[in-house]
Amino acid sequence: MARVKSWVPRIGGLPREVTVLAAIAFCVALGFGIVIPAIPLFARTFGVSAFAASAVISVFAFMRLVSSPAAGWMVNRLGERNVMSAGLAIVGLSSLAAGFATDYVQLLLLRGIGGTGSAMFTISATALLLRVTPTEYRGRASGAFQAGFLIGGVAGPAVGGLVIGLSIRAPFFVYAGTLLAAFLVAVTLLPRLEQVETPETPADAEPIRFLPTLKLPAYQAALGANFANGFVFFGLRSSLVPLFVVEGLREGPGLAGVGFVVAAGLQAALLVVGGRTADHRGRKPALTIGLAVGLVSLVVLALSPNAGWFLVAMAVAGVSGAFLGPSPTAIVGDVARGHHGGSVVAGFQMMSDVGSIIGPMVAGLLLDAAGFPIAFSAGAVVTGLALVLALRMPETLDKGAAGATA
Repeated sequence: MARVKSWVPRIGGLPREVTVLAAIAFCVALGFGIVIPAIPLFARTFGVSAFAASAVISVFAFMRLVSSPAAGWMVNRLGERNVMSAGLAIVGLSSLAAGFATDYVQLLLLRGIGGTGSAMFTISATALLLRVTPTEYRGRASGAFQAGFLIGGVAGPAVGGLVIGLSIRAPFFVYAGTLLAAFLVAVTLLPRLEQVETPETPADAEPIRFLPTLKLPAYQAALGANFANGFVFFGLRSSLVPLFVVEGLREGPGLAGVGFVVAAGLQAALLVVGGRTADHRGRKPALTIGLAVGLVSLVVLALSPNAGWFLVAMAVAGVSGAFLGPSPTAIVGDVARGHHGGSVVAGFQMMSDVGSIIGPMVAGLLLDAAGFPIAFSAGAVVTGLALVLALRMPETLDKGAAGATA
């Protein structure tokens, strides 16, 4: 049975597949971070409204959402590696074509196609990560995978500013290049990996089904946490924080960038701690800490009177992300028990996408109607509800497995 090349380094004793997936995640996030600032600017060159320009970003997230069930089905039928490689190719080729777009409709359609490929990549990569990683390492493996996304996502916008200076179309070509690199890593370092089974996988394993799994309190808690993550981190916070800094705190827009860097830096630094907590103390304690600290960060943010307290709130958000990142993913892996979990992972991913789509809309409506504190309070309510689900879930980590790595 083919395995990952022996020269690929291990991260903290994790399977080599985790290193490969983290490298792929870095390439994808780096390219995405480079292209995302250029998308609305490029769309505006076709003479469209600001709303139409923002729709080019929204269509990517929308297509990720609607194509996730099909992507989960494909993972179960075709294998993780095949779907991942196809997804990377679709996003890369659509980005390359978008760089040559001659009108707005072409750009919109191509970004929508890219969203479909993104769903295929994300779901297959997560399903593969969970299936090849033993129970006692899932928290740390999830943290390492997310660290690849986080580091690439932080570096991307910085590089993107330089690339846009060359040409408004250049970021699309660079994005295609980083996806090509991710594709090559996938097809060369993950040979026939869809056949690799973990020791806990039965020889006649069937794909685990979504609807029966949905009845499990632990899976419900993971879904709630991922919805809150999308609603707050990818939706509400990204849309409100820049406006809050300028209009609420009367500071320059650069402070928002500093806040995001502080949050991302602390999250990256503490992901190892969050992953180890999930693997040693349990998924439930790690998830509870992440949601509780996230709730605190939103309260502090809503009440921040100056730049200093704003940065404190963003730092607390980074700590929350370090625990909230690995634990829900590890819970999904525990629920799947090593089976082909394409549909279960797809449902999990869809909750984040729904949250990231709804979050900015709710934030905008509440901001217009009642101001920043109430708008941030919406995130606190969602996080609080997810915390309730986390408190009522049973522990899914096998205590024997946790003790073996303590």
